[in-house]
Amino acid sequence: MSPASAAAPGTTPAILVQGLTRRFGATLAVDGLAFEVASGELFGLVGPDGAGKTTTLRMLAGVLRPTAGDAVLGGVSVTRDPEGVKHEIAYMSQRFGLYADLTVLENLHFYADLYRVPQQERAARLERLFRFSNLEPFKDRLAGKLSGGMKQKLGLSCALIHQPKILLLDEPTFGVDPISRRDLWLILHDMVAQGVTVVVSTAYMDEAERFDRVALLHRGKLLALDAPQALQRSLAGEVLIVQVEPARTARDLLRDHPRVRRAALFGDKLHVTVASAAADGPLIDAALRQAGLVPGELRGAAPSMEDVFIERMTEAA
Repeated sequence: MSPASAAAPGTTPAILVQGLTRRFGATLAVDGLAFEVASGELFGLVGPDGAGKTTTLRMLAGVLRPTAGDAVLGGVSVTRDPEGVKHEIAYMSQRFGLYADLTVLENLHFYADLYRVPQQERAARLERLFRFSNLEPFKDRLAGKLSGGMKQKLGLSCALIHQPKILLLDEPTFGVDPISRRDLWLILHDMVAQGVTVVVSTAYMDEAERFDRVALLHRGKLLALDAPQALQRSLAGEVLIVQVEPARTARDLLRDHPRVRRAALFGDKLHVTVASAAADGPLIDAALRQAGLVPGELRGAAPSMEDVFIERMTEAA
């Protein structure tokens, strides 16, 4: 399977999206998205707030009707049979419905009842969910008393209780501490290893490299779709990391430099795209010093996914 493709020739994709569009009045939230997700793939919808990630997932989950286009999940169309789609998937929204006054175990049993999980299968499923979530020591604790990361792991466990073929997760690591975030990713990779198709939305560009493939979204449009490494290799030129104060003044100065293709702020550093870091680095250093700005650090680095996103967003503008 090539990085840009979703499914090998002759195979049926787990998810097929065709011209998926959603309007809210005059606002075009999702604009004609088209992509495929292969069975057993870890697929990312990556973009900032307002990119259309949540709206896309809600349409895929059958809880929001598209204005136009369609998506087929597990062979079921979201436009023709939105209720039927729900039997194929698990959807964990940003505000997943945990019951604060029920314990961890009671929440799991509630969702097992909701999904009609047979009684004779529940013990084995709960054991497996406890094993990878590490929630068993807290099974008698009220959900409302859990930390943010533990609530996310419980929500994910509830979503997985009926062993879905497709898992849709809307920003599951938002506001989660680093250790819980790592645990959540371990769980997702375990699910994929068992053949589950997982689609995750995130605004964290540093998480984009964890996916098999990513769809970069901006204002409802698809900017790029490929494996993260392929997208990084596609970035023209090389990147210089520049630490200098004031960073905004340096950015504005370098944007007009003839050797600079792009200069963007990344926290307190600049990412400066040039043809060659080795050849152009000394020229950039000299230009800053001539303007009275002394770089504290200036080094070449591999392009990040954020570099790729900004480049593609600039091209699309």
